[in-house]
Amino acid sequence: MGRVSDYVSRKSGSFPSFMARKSEAYLPVSTKPQPKFRVKALLGHCLYRRVVIWTFLTIGFLTYVFFNPGLTERSRDVLDLPEEENQEETEDNANSPHWLKYKHLDGYYNGLRSLVSFSDYKPEYPEVSSTGKGSSPSPTVHHSKPPKPSVYRPHPDYDSDEYQKTYVPVKRCYIDEDDKIPAPDLYAYSGVPQGQPKPAIGSYDLLGLREDVCFDRFGRYGPYGLGYDLKSGGTGEALDTEHEGNEVIWEKTGKINYENIDWASAQERCYAANEDRFFTGNETRDFELAQAGRKRLDRIAIVVRTYVGFQWTSHALLNFRAMINELSLRSGGEYDVHFLLHVRDNNAPIWADPATVQNILDVNVPPEFHGLCTLWSEAQMKLYYPGNFGDTFENPSNGDIHGVYRSAHMPLQHFAMMHPEYAHFWNWEMDMRWTGSYYELFDRLGKWGAAQSREGMWERASKYYIPGLHGSWENFTELVRHETKQSGKRPILGPVVFTGKSGLQQGDIFLPSGCSSGSDMSKCGVGEDADLITLNPLFDVEDSGWVFAGDVTGYDMQYEKPPRRCAIVTASRLSRRLLRVMHEETWRLHHSMFSEMFPPSMALHHGLKAVYAPHPVYLDRNWPQEEIEKAFNGGRDHTSGGHGSPFDLVNEHNHKGTSWYYNSEFAGLLWRRWLGYAQMDGRGNNGGRAGEGTKRGGQKEEENPKSSGRLCLRSMLVHPIKWENPAEQG
Repeated sequence: MGRVSDYVSRKSGSFPSFMARKSEAYLPVSTKPQPKFRVKALLGHCLYRRVVIWTFLTIGFLTYVFFNPGLTERSRDVLDLPEEENQEETEDNANSPHWLKYKHLDGYYNGLRSLVSFSDYKPEYPEVSSTGKGSSPSPTVHHSKPPKPSVYRPHPDYDSDEYQKTYVPVKRCYIDEDDKIPAPDLYAYSGVPQGQPKPAIGSYDLLGLREDVCFDRFGRYGPYGLGYDLKSGGTGEALDTEHEGNEVIWEKTGKINYENIDWASAQERCYAANEDRFFTGNETRDFELAQAGRKRLDRIAIVVRTYVGFQWTSHALLNFRAMINELSLRSGGEYDVHFLLHVRDNNAPIWADPATVQNILDVNVPPEFHGLCTLWSEAQMKLYYPGNFGDTFENPSNGDIHGVYRSAHMPLQHFAMMHPEYAHFWNWEMDMRWTGSYYELFDRLGKWGAAQSREGMWERASKYYIPGLHGSWENFTELVRHETKQSGKRPILGPVVFTGKSGLQQGDIFLPSGCSSGSDMSKCGVGEDADLITLNPLFDVEDSGWVFAGDVTGYDMQYEKPPRRCAIVTASRLSRRLLRVMHEETWRLHHSMFSEMFPPSMALHHGLKAVYAPHPVYLDRNWPQEEIEKAFNGGRDHTSGGHGSPFDLVNEHNHKGTSWYYNSEFAGLLWRRWLGYAQMDGRGNNGGRAGEGTKRGGQKEEENPKSSGRLCLRSMLVHPIKWENPAEQG
């Protein structure tokens, strides 16, 4: 599949400046699923007939508008209001998003000089008070100087006697070929800026993530080249931002020169030094390893999706250096990072000509990442998954079934089949960021997924977890159980049966023995690795208003569409056995669904373990807890699916002020403020949207002695990040 290490030297070529912008090949033709009965059938296909009809309709509409007293008087009333009242009227208008009336939160922008211990921390949101009336956080604390950070290591203590008695010892990994530069640490601050809001959705404690520390830009990215110039081997970024006290980051290691680093070579050396720690992917050999000696671990691949024309920036370099170092080198080879590079030119012989591969890499990928790239094209997918895929219920994008927009799972399936050494595969995108340690994120999500019971699994996964309203996870679980019972629906356990379903050659038995009749079903699946971990709810797409809900291909159209689940944003962890099921459904049965719907639906059909991990998601405004529930769990039976779904196009505006969704505006604003760049605060006359308000933050404000300094955020996922340094915005 164009694996670069098979073809080319990793250090050849030069890396130019890339200015190409990402653009989607396809967009929905309509904003909602096409109706079975089309209006144009009434109007006919004759152009002149349509012109005459629409002319009369337009005249009638204008007559109604101008001569209807109720409408004209109402318009004059609104225009005559004072400015303040007019704004309030706009915010209360039924056509305006309801969240415009909620107050913006300020605590996100409290910096290092306002740091307090977690025991003294009082969030601005949600308000907590024993009287029920709410209370404001304590006044911002001002330290004369920012506190000092310390090394942050969320990995196991590999050097401890306890670890080495249980597991094969870990050998240290280095980023250079001469083993002179150890994999660096990142730095965090103990405590949280006073008043910083808590997440409205999801939980740190539930997933095993620390919430009593925060990260600034230098502790996070300083070890990877932020804050020093190109001559010293850095990126040159953040030299024009506030930087008081940042020198502590390089006291032990110095400023690492990344000019000639080859990350693929570093990963391979790290794994070679530690390969005795891991299972191999060979079932016979792995069975033998599991029976004797210390415990072995599965290996996991992080597969980052990129494409020809992606604009690699200095901040992108920092992000992926951090990912490789923290996941692979600091873990002794437990993870590997790969780039799955989409070549849009279907005539490029990427599987036949090494020179073509090298040229594509030279033009599109920084040399330090060349050896991590696997090239693929849609033409290649047509060869790998040939044949007639049959009819499609709906195709709102008008895209090809082998295209990346509709079938992004195809190249991932192929990649998994070519890499039996990995038990799980994280599907990741270029425009996602995590403010903390990547190892902590992926390790804790995997452990949490394994600890979940299959009982009530699909029902819990269909709903956003709102701790301020739902209470503990145990309360939430009981609530979901009650709501499911009230709905009259039978909980899902194991594979679902539907008319027209086809079996697999490998069989459909994926339930563990602890789920057999007579067992304690609360223990069913506990300890079993999740086959699918998503970062948004697994919602029922039927009647949800999601535009691609009907993009289902290859099933017998004399029957109803098969049952389907979906998680918006393709970021997820997929097991080898789930990808093997998807692979067989694709090549043998010629089944497919839209990219975000296919993996969850295959897990549903065949009884694989699927969970939604409720990671911390922040809101930019002071939403009442009940309003979050209405907006995000306002679908069928108090879930995120069915009629009223937050993923309906008419409801997706609710995500704009969240830190994690594909259309979020808040994520980019907060991220760039954290990086030290001034941003419009989004507080305009109509309630506030991206690009409105006052420019805040930046070097001048952060250096002001009266300010609280540079931002320090707890670990959080932000998406989408389309640009970082304002100089990149075009």
